[in-house]
Amino acid sequence: MVATDRLPVVISPYGAYAQLGLHVHDLTIRGLHAEALLAADEAEGVLRILGDGRTYRVSRLGRMYALNALGRLDESLVIGQELVAEEGPSTGPRTTDAKILADTARGLIQVGRMDEGLHLVARAMSILDGAPRKSLRYFSAMASLADAARAAELFELAEVVMLQAIDAFDNPGNLYRSSAELEYAELLLEWSLRLEHVQRDEEAALILAKAVDIFRYWTADDAEVPLGEALLAVGYAKQGRNADAQRLVGKHLMAMRAAGQSHESRLLHLAHGVVLRSAGDYRAARREFLAAVELCLLPAQSLNFHYELAVTAALETPGEAASTMLAALQAHIGMLWQLRQDRRTMLQQSYRRVELETARTTADQAATSDALTGLGNRRLFDQRMATPAGSEALLLIDVDKFKAINDAFSHGIGDRVLVEIAVALRAHCRPGEVAIRLGGDEFALFLSAGELEARQVAERIRQVILTRDWDSIAPGLTVTLSMGLAICRPGETGAGLYDRADANLYAAKRGGRNRLAAAA
Repeated sequence: MVATDRLPVVISPYGAYAQLGLHVHDLTIRGLHAEALLAADEAEGVLRILGDGRTYRVSRLGRMYALNALGRLDESLVIGQELVAEEGPSTGPRTTDAKILADTARGLIQVGRMDEGLHLVARAMSILDGAPRKSLRYFSAMASLADAARAAELFELAEVVMLQAIDAFDNPGNLYRSSAELEYAELLLEWSLRLEHVQRDEEAALILAKAVDIFRYWTADDAEVPLGEALLAVGYAKQGRNADAQRLVGKHLMAMRAAGQSHESRLLHLAHGVVLRSAGDYRAARREFLAAVELCLLPAQSLNFHYELAVTAALETPGEAASTMLAALQAHIGMLWQLRQDRRTMLQQSYRRVELETARTTADQAATSDALTGLGNRRLFDQRMATPAGSEALLLIDVDKFKAINDAFSHGIGDRVLVEIAVALRAHCRPGEVAIRLGGDEFALFLSAGELEARQVAERIRQVILTRDWDSIAPGLTVTLSMGLAICRPGETGAGLYDRADANLYAAKRGGRNRLAAAA
């Protein structure tokens, strides 16, 4: 648990109780997916009570990864789509939004919903185009984007994205950069295997050699990188370096199977099968490939092994039947490979559509935003007042004696006061609620709350402004607020709601200012 009895506390962009959510992620990174689901159950229950929506979101994301790793794609995808639907300014950093979009895109692609998945890839790309590039959050989002591109077999895009993720870290010794380079090499290996399947052997050999060089670098000096050595075993086997491949298989296979490390075990079975087949032991090779298939959680994971089984069958029992089966599989893989061009076109079209949507949204926001505070402006206020919701509360706010502040301290100080008030109002807005600067020192807040809750929010805002250290801006400066609150009645017009809130605001001023009035 995070200590809450000491201040000041550094608030994480992931939420006030970020460690609860990040613990779930740590378990998934370590491959402890069942434990991650239990940790998510505990964390999310606590976070709901604490009201920490951002960290709750982080925990849900960790749950999504664990479910995906366990092959429970439908459950994982439900969470991803829920998180995508929640995307907005109150949910956390935009790079986290991009990561969620990319992870959900990968799930959609894995279950065959390619159009939807590529559209989310385009949205993630659009966000990351304008994101700061030297941060862990950017790296994490780009790694997820590369995974989504790999799932769609858009290897060229995945390579570009993965290299940008690696460049997020200047220090070559950075742990995250090291893991990214290993992941990049795994991408290259997968790419080379697929090129081999479509008989583009020269390209496959070049990319494979590049991958093997990276694996060798990261497994040199007896470094303990089991995944890297499992991948290297496949690379060696495909290059015909059978003794080197067999050494790594003997070193790791039994231990990794015993530890339940399915991914690494599949790779080692693949390497062992290729080595055995090259030695002419087709029966034993077939056994290894079938063992790898049994460890696959997703249909897409088994394609490499079925291809190797078909090649082995053609070598073991030469004849028309085996050759026809291999040719049919190669034709199927070739057709899938050709579909990549359609996917690239789909992604380009989706990206252009997203860019147009973003441009329209930016223009709309500019038209309804106050230049000084960034809050909504009078135009947005009028839009909201045109159709008030029956459960909505309107809070009108005036800065007490604002002209005197400008006269005594300068208009520059007055502007800073307005900006500070805007920050406080925005901080008290939940999704769907809107803070507005009507003009001058006048503000409005639309709250989705009943009278009691709206009163509590208003009082919290008033206290925040009253007790702020205004001396840090200008010695002797004090700021207070007068407020008028009204709750929308069934069938009430916007004009009626405004008149009642405005009457309460003037009642607060007549009553001595620095107070809330909410007379029925």
